[in-house]
Amino acid sequence: MQIEVTRDVFRLAQVFTISRGSRTEAQVLTCAVGDGGATGRGECVPYARYDETLDSVQQQIERLPEQIDREALYDLLPAGAARNAVDCALWDLEAKRAGRRAWELAGLAAPGPEITAYTLSLGTPETMRAQAAQNAHRPLLKIKLGTPDDMPRLEAVREGAPKARIIVDANEGWSADVYADLAPHLVRLGVALVEQPLPAGQDDALLGMERPVPVCADESCHDRQSLASLKGKYDVVNIKLDKTGGLTEALRLRQEALAAGYRVMVGCMVGSSLAMAPAVLLAQGAMITDLDGPLLLAEDRREPLIYDGAGVHPPRAELWG
Repeated sequence: MQIEVTRDVFRLAQVFTISRGSRTEAQVLTCAVGDGGATGRGECVPYARYDETLDSVQQQIERLPEQIDREALYDLLPAGAARNAVDCALWDLEAKRAGRRAWELAGLAAPGPEITAYTLSLGTPETMRAQAAQNAHRPLLKIKLGTPDDMPRLEAVREGAPKARIIVDANEGWSADVYADLAPHLVRLGVALVEQPLPAGQDDALLGMERPVPVCADESCHDRQSLASLKGKYDVVNIKLDKTGGLTEALRLRQEALAAGYRVMVGCMVGSSLAMAPAVLLAQGAMITDLDGPLLLAEDRREPLIYDGAGVHPPRAELWG
């Protein structure tokens, strides 16, 4: 087999800001795995929060042996962006070889559309109110927060979108005191879920703390090995392919998380439809689907995912799987 990796850049429709910084484009790596007859593709987004760069992840992929399958890959690369791109490319290749869809190969039911969150970038209360009003027709909005002064932003978004379901992502930006102060207001404003309120290394503070709104582990949950450390702190786990290292581990994590009593959210980095495509399979029946990456882009892949009033639809075979 031949493994190739290329860099692609997709312009964002507007500046995207979270508590860690802003960006105007999505820089991704595209992995292609070919056997001379068919080629499978996968996409990953290296993430600085996990000490990943485009260079480091590309080098991980380029060092792989030519003969590889998904099980061997699990032992060769750790959970992360590099393994994700190759794992998803191998799923796509297997589907093309077999002339079947990836969900059939995974033993899953045929997927349908899932309502996805749409993310509002961190900004001033006035800016976020305007963003909310512009997207008030969407059934589920996700708010990027993570500062000590988020209460006016919460109020502004609810004013801008009074009927939308809202989830909040603090991106590790709050302290235990800030979260405790905000929690009653999250209830009052009808927030359905709060994602990673505290830094991953400081989330023991959640033990014994009241959680009037379900709390979701994002940066604290990568793969199945993370589950043991989440007990008593979280109600939901956010599964992202770039954290688990691909669809193979993500499916296993979902199964074990549900068996352990957690609910599941399926999230994404800011990437193209190719990155979201395998995650749509994972998101079937999830408590929260957050696969809005392509909605934030000014440009996308050929044969992109379809987004409409029913949500994000499963990929066509021309895109992936």
